[in-house]
Formats: sequence, C-alpha cells, structure tokens
Amino acid sequence: MATAASPAFDTEMLRRGTEQADASTLLSLYADDAEMRVVDHNTQPSHPKVLHGRGEIGAMLEDVCSRDMTHKMEQCVVQGDQVAYTESCEYPDGVRVLASSMITLRDGKIVDHTLLQAWDE
Repeated sequence: MATAASPAFDTEMLRRGTEQADASTLLSLYADDAEMRVVDHNTQPSHPKVLHGRGEIGAMLEDVCSRDMTHKMEQCVVQGDQVAYTESCEYPDGVRVLASSMITLRDGKIVDHTLLQAWDE
C-alpha cells in the first residue's frame, strides 16, 4: 500500500518572500498553529520571545518587512521535515544583521521556527 508523501516545502517561495521583504508570502509558509522562538541580544536563551500562531508571527513579519533594509537568503538546507537557513540583512546606514533559522515542518508548512539573530551594535 502506497502512502501519500508530505507536500514539499517551497524553498523558492521562502527565498522570494525573504529577499523581496514580502510578509504575506512568508506568512503563507506557516501552519495556523505555528510557533516561533526568537533569541537575540534582547530576548536571550533563558527568556526567548515566543510567538504563537499566524497572527503573532504575521505581525512580526510585517514589522521586519516594513523596515528599510535589504535581505538575502544565504543558505538553505532541507532534510525531510527539517529546514535550516541563514539570512543576511543590511540597513542603509551599514548596520548588518545575521539570522540563522531551524524549522520543523508538518505537511509542508512551518510548525516550529527557532530564529537566532545578531546585529552590529
């Protein structure tokens, strides 16, 4: 008996959404019950920012995508239901941000996303 394969994760959509700063495209990659953890200088590992569901994640994506900065997806690796990618960003004044993400998928949609980010200070 054949089993249905999980839908494939759309890495090109992730790249386009990231590099075009398109929050709605990025949000379409998330499941309704997705969770995102953000770890950075302000929200350290013992107290990460945790966003629950597409509403909270969408608000964060809208904020980031509305900023005057460039985004570039550097690397992306998909293995089964796991995705890892890095993103580099730069503000017009030269301040740079580097982000690394680990993602878990269910049925081709993001259900768990851990984002580590660091920026020039």
